[in-house]
Amino acid sequence: MRSAEARSPKYALIADSLRQRIARGHWPKDTRLPAAEALAREFGVSRLTVRQALDILAREGLVEARQGSGTYVTASPEQDRRLRVGTSLAALVELYRDTSPEILTIAERSAAPRLTQEDGLPASGYVHMRRLHSRDGEPYCVIGIYLAEHVFRQQPERFRREVVIPILASMTEPAIARALQTFTIGTADLDVAKALGVPLGSPVAEVRRVFASADGTVIYLGEVTYRGDFVRIEMDLDP
Repeated sequence: MRSAEARSPKYALIADSLRQRIARGHWPKDTRLPAAEALAREFGVSRLTVRQALDILAREGLVEARQGSGTYVTASPEQDRRLRVGTSLAALVELYRDTSPEILTIAERSAAPRLTQEDGLPASGYVHMRRLHSRDGEPYCVIGIYLAEHVFRQQPERFRREVVIPILASMTEPAIARALQTFTIGTADLDVAKALGVPLGSPVAEVRRVFASADGTVIYLGEVTYRGDFVRIEMDLDP
């Protein structure tokens, strides 16, 4: 199987890498970028490929070519759009209360999640929903949700229309007794890249959330893939 880099246009991947450097402040506004020849050597591509990448950034308003002088940074990707992904259940609930994403349900069916012994006991059945979350019309995450069927049947219309986590957190039967979350850094595969509108192989944050009730039954499994340029993770470090 070919790698993501082999399947994706090189200029798109280079544009994404340069965009990330600008977003991180490596190249502040009014900074002159390295010459096309230097970038071509760095990425191991032709100058034409570098120019194609720079053209993408120019169309986004991030850089501009100045005759006889070079290419300069003119703006940074929007930072206020980044979501602060919570590292506690309470923070997650507040995140989704504050952001109110636009939800597109791509699919809904019965399916069994892949659970480990550490996750907990499986419920008798699950409803699987695959969703796309957006803000201001721009998608920022793809999420696969496995919700225990006996939980889903309590408020099916709300679970279809709204973000699941705040609803679950407000329920007393069953109540969430244990919540685990795992973060992984990865790259966008073909399906995710298409859904989120990013180049194949772009950086993404993959989050797996497992909620269990008091008897150890897994009532919720969420598998979320966030765009790398749309997520911020902050953690308090105990001294």
